[in-house]
Amino acid sequence: MKSFFKSSIPVAFLLLVAIQSPAKVKIVMSGNSIAKKDSTNESLKLISQAKRLSSFLPGQIWNDTDGVPVNAHGGGILYHEGSYYWYGEHKVAGTLGNTAQVGVHVYSSKDLYNWNDEGIALKVSDDPKSDIAKGCVLERPKVIYNQKTNKFVMWFHLELKDQGYNAALSGVAVSDYPAGPFTFIRSFRPNTGCWPVNVQKFHKRPVSDTIKSAYCGGKDCLPAHPDTLNLLGRDFKKGQMARDMNLFVDDDGKAYHIYSSEENSTLHISQLSDDYLSFSGKYGRFFSNRYMEGAAMFKTTKGKYYLIASDCTGWDPNAARSAVAESIWGPWKELGNPAIGKDSASTFHSQSTYILSVSGKKDSFIFMGDRWDPNNAIDGRYVWLPFEFKGGKPYFKWADEWKL
Repeated sequence: MKSFFKSSIPVAFLLLVAIQSPAKVKIVMSGNSIAKKDSTNESLKLISQAKRLSSFLPGQIWNDTDGVPVNAHGGGILYHEGSYYWYGEHKVAGTLGNTAQVGVHVYSSKDLYNWNDEGIALKVSDDPKSDIAKGCVLERPKVIYNQKTNKFVMWFHLELKDQGYNAALSGVAVSDYPAGPFTFIRSFRPNTGCWPVNVQKFHKRPVSDTIKSAYCGGKDCLPAHPDTLNLLGRDFKKGQMARDMNLFVDDDGKAYHIYSSEENSTLHISQLSDDYLSFSGKYGRFFSNRYMEGAAMFKTTKGKYYLIASDCTGWDPNAARSAVAESIWGPWKELGNPAIGKDSASTFHSQSTYILSVSGKKDSFIFMGDRWDPNNAIDGRYVWLPFEFKGGKPYFKWADEWKL
């Protein structure tokens, strides 16, 4: 399994273990030590204990407290009652790992360095008729806590099994506990029958019959500017497309869904309902024709909102982007690439997935990025780097090792 394992254990055995449901079998290792644990916990041989961490090591294999590589790709963090919870896509080996074979994995930590495996927060379904059937595409899961309902709410980008990326749906699940289990509620497209706060008159004109119902989603797929095609109007009745996504909860408790829409060409920011389970009907569209993917939002104590995003280049990394605004509803001003130094043009070979606000530290934020490996999805790595500010602009630079 590429560089995940350095041992004399046969590769066939490792591959077999890797694709098992983590509820049944898991590998526990440190260095060349491997133990096998079944779900009954009746027989466990732990040959060596996992080493506790006291620093971040970006891009390196990040083991949990059992010595198993953390499996939470495209993830996000929830801080709740003194603990951090890291949710992400559980990947399996090979290209099969680009589809959801297991579900959403969750880990917990007190210090952000050492993560305890809490299991699978949301499992894919064995029912082939389910929207989250095993083999669907379930990406970028994020969880927020609703103080009014005392529920933990998960949102994720969902593509139906064997339908490519044409569905462009948002999935929602809910739980009474941060580690789950989460119950899948439904999937849908955002803001059906609603116009954005910054809609233009031409958006409400009839859409030409020559406009396709779907394009490929890449930068070279559209025959003209998304406003010329009026993709917003095209999807008005059936709901707007939603792919790469994130969540943000503001100081007043209002929550927002941030996602790539209109064939990935334009970013939408939607205010959620009070229970966080649906949309309020208020949303805006920004950065038209800029193809912002991997967007993540954070807010400083000065009241400024920042966005970090990437370009749209498939699995390949590219230069990150940043923007600032005094209001979520804009206007947004682009600030350029927040990564600086060697390899900044590829964001240190990663793509943004979340911006983590460190609890108890004023304006302390961490860039969370993924190094994707589509040929062996389980071998994706994590790049966490600290933000700094200069002249009102956020930036981060490479560090082989760093501490809070």
